Amino acid sequence: MSENPFPESSFAYLFQKEDEHWWFRARNRVILWAIGRFVGRFETLLEAGCGNGYVLSAITRAYPQAMCHGNEYFAEALRYARMRLPDALLTQEDVTTMRYSEQYDVIGLFDVLEHIPDHALALQQCHQALTTDGWLIISVPQHQWLWSRIDDYSNHQRRYSRRSLVDLLNHECYSVKYINSFVSLLLPLMIISRAMNRSDASIDSEWTISPTLNRILLAIMSLEFAMMRIGVNFPAGGSLLVVAQKRHSISHG
Repeated sequence: MSENPFPESSFAYLFQKEDEHWWFRARNRVILWAIGRFVGRFETLLEAGCGNGYVLSAITRAYPQAMCHGNEYFAEALRYARMRLPDALLTQEDVTTMRYSEQYDVIGLFDVLEHIPDHALALQQCHQALTTDGWLIISVPQHQWLWSRIDDYSNHQRRYSRRSLVDLLNHECYSVKYINSFVSLLLPLMIISRAMNRSDASIDSEWTISPTLNRILLAIMSLEFAMMRIGVNFPAGGSLLVVAQKRHSISHG
């Protein structure tokens, strides 16, 4: 994957924060809505780069009839994923070298693609792994101008624009069915935070907030989610959500 991978020591800290933190809870709500709205029922799903298993555990609860598989580059993350999902199929793999053929109805890449230097190769492997007309659901950080020290600390390779991500997906033979920004109502706060350009950026400093502020931010995200559900398309935001479908031919000449 990356010559400077995500700090492996951070998984323990995130494991403690994910269940309550507004961002993880809000993102899960958006992901589950996207699966239900665009995919509906499915038989097989792979979360590529499943981390600590927070998203995958929510998907397995929502779709207990499906076979859900998670893979992950880091052994430390898989250790925590197995605590959450003791009965799930979890494997240590690099997304860019996995070798599945038409095996999954749905593949999720949730804040994974930005860590991978060769993101096109990752999408090619997912394309090969999807069944005919299979679905790819992606979340990524948006707007290169929001780059901050936390991106450096997290070893992000890039942040995405709508155009750059759509162009990449089109080139890799996916048809984009839905794209929207989220963490949009909080974008002014993100801009202020980035402008402060803190020198202490770390996983701890990014995710540690007071319980009161956490409730306020979660309430704002609940309002944003309600707006998304009725069809509001946000032009900008901290993150992008994309739902795409596999096209039938792919060429890399």
